[in-house]
Amino acid sequence: MTNRSEPIAYRPIGVVRSLHTDPAKCPIQPRYARGIEGRIEIDPAFEAELDDLEGFSHIVLLFHFHRAKPHRLKVVPFVDDASRGVFSTRAPSRPNPIGMSVVRLVRREGCVLHIADVDVLDRTPLLDIKPHIERFDVDGPVRSGWQEAVDEADAERRGRRLPG
Repeated sequence: MTNRSEPIAYRPIGVVRSLHTDPAKCPIQPRYARGIEGRIEIDPAFEAELDDLEGFSHIVLLFHFHRAKPHRLKVVPFVDDASRGVFSTRAPSRPNPIGMSVVRLVRREGCVLHIADVDVLDRTPLLDIKPHIERFDVDGPVRSGWQEAVDEADAERRGRRLPG
């Protein structure tokens, strides 16, 4: 195990730009943000690292939850009414507020990536980009824990932040 007292520092590679400015109104998960467009502005120092990314339909964004509330051991997820251990959710209130989102890559223009299905707040610091590769990312049957009992219509309503 690593020494927990040793800090780890990351430098953002860019920023996510979106129409989402209010966390309470931001769609939750890309599935519930279909069609919502945004862009990623990459630091020009990293432009060469974007080469060959255009061949991928989806990219994985790893980002800093810059507006997250303090870490909590248990949270009530958006699709449920029960308190759950934070590691069994994708809630932003984590020991290390790192978020992940799989978005559609629409096109690249130099250091700007145009994306769709954006569920990320405007001005979110971007830590990394990885290509989504279907044959590597999931193999075989998938179990979704407590999520398997969640009603899809209710999840869709809550994920899109629609009234009850």
